[in-house]
Amino acid sequence: MSILLKIDRLVTQFPAEEGVIKAVDGVSLRVLQGETVCIVGESGCGKSVTALSVMGLFQGIAGADIRGSILFEDRDLLALSRHELRAVRGNEIAMIFQEPMSSLNPVLTIGEQLMEPLLEHLKLSKKEARKKAVELIEQVGISRPEQIVKCYPHELSGGMLQRVMIAMAISCRPKLLIADEPTTALDVTIQAQILDTLRRIKEESGMSILLITHDLGVVAEIADYVVVMYAGKVVEEGEVTRLFEAPKHPYTRGLLRSKPVLGQREESLYSIPGQVPDLLALSPSCYFYDRCEHGMEICRHREPALGEVGERQRAACWLYEEAKAHA
Repeated sequence: MSILLKIDRLVTQFPAEEGVIKAVDGVSLRVLQGETVCIVGESGCGKSVTALSVMGLFQGIAGADIRGSILFEDRDLLALSRHELRAVRGNEIAMIFQEPMSSLNPVLTIGEQLMEPLLEHLKLSKKEARKKAVELIEQVGISRPEQIVKCYPHELSGGMLQRVMIAMAISCRPKLLIADEPTTALDVTIQAQILDTLRRIKEESGMSILLITHDLGVVAEIADYVVVMYAGKVVEEGEVTRLFEAPKHPYTRGLLRSKPVLGQREESLYSIPGQVPDLLALSPSCYFYDRCEHGMEICRHREPALGEVGERQRAACWLYEEAKAHA
């Protein structure tokens, strides 16, 4: 499969009164055509900022500093003008945002909002766009599509609104769909339905998905490839089966240990000790050192590089550099 999206050494930082916040710090990843890649990590690790950087939504924001390259079909999105990005965004790359209620305009009907990208990018007539909006609502599994297009966002449930967001995102048949926490705040049954909808649409259209989540259950359900982020950096990546069966980085292991297991009864769930580091006071070291049970002296003074630790699996950890040195 060919590479659809290739992010190379992406840095996204913002000014603050106390200094500069490096929200994304040298992230590199790729998404193949027809592949689902999940970015996973705790809140504040840089997952959403990475996605928003791909969408070009920080362009023009005062003080925002974005470096590196984001190649989409060999076009560097960071080198495009606002007008050129507007043609790509929503048409070739679409995004589902975290909160559908705050992402939709409360004073416009569902139909009007679904018609907007169809009128903008596909240049359909209003009659054609309205017909297509009804078809999209039906495609994402919502009954009574003719009535739903006349509704306002507040008249629909959270699950239905998320389906509307999916319908809007796929309306122009994008090559890449970015989904930022698409199942957050939904109950388990609705979560499963949303994931099934995404999987079905992906199989029907052949599009790629870059999914942002903190839920390892979602990762196991839908991912082909997983990228684990911590404090703005990629600490491990690999094929989903290999990563779940044999996680290499101590942070990945901690995330997997923190997940509840059906039928397992313990006094309390495992939690990774310590706190996420202050992004304004990062030192040239392994950022996970203070929370790691395997911490070594070298971890305090030098940052580990992301290196091969298995077939199609890489981790940034001195444990493996030490093992190679003594092999």
